[in-house]
Amino acid sequence: MTPQGQRINDKLVAVYNDIVQLEEIEIKKSQFKDLSIKEIHTINAIGMYHRKTSSEVARALKVTPGTLSVSINNLVRKGYAERLRSDDDRRIIHLGLTRKGRLMYRLHQSFHRQMVQSFLKDLNEQEVTLVEKALDNLQHFLDEHS
Repeated sequence: MTPQGQRINDKLVAVYNDIVQLEEIEIKKSQFKDLSIKEIHTINAIGMYHRKTSSEVARALKVTPGTLSVSINNLVRKGYAERLRSDDDRRIIHLGLTRKGRLMYRLHQSFHRQMVQSFLKDLNEQEVTLVEKALDNLQHFLDEHS
């Protein structure tokens, strides 16, 4: 790896670790201290408006339905999510957020919005496009290796 490649790698690792650590710290200081990062990302994947099935949420999180089921059970028990039967086909169960879950969703979205604004601060449109292209390349690599 080139020296520049090593510096970029070190920065990517540090940023990832710092984001996770900051999210954990902020959660513990909030009224949502009963949630794990994994549960917060599950809330985010359920989303606010479109009622998704467990399969759709599991695919979005890249986890098995069984793994998701454990998270959903915990979120239902803690009062953040609910299972809703379809009006059209009672066998189909959609996932939704309770009022408490929607509040957590908005808080998490706000954190990410602030983080992205800070990340792109003082960049011009061409630089933002370049950043987006680099992130697309990274995502493509991750998709190929998962």
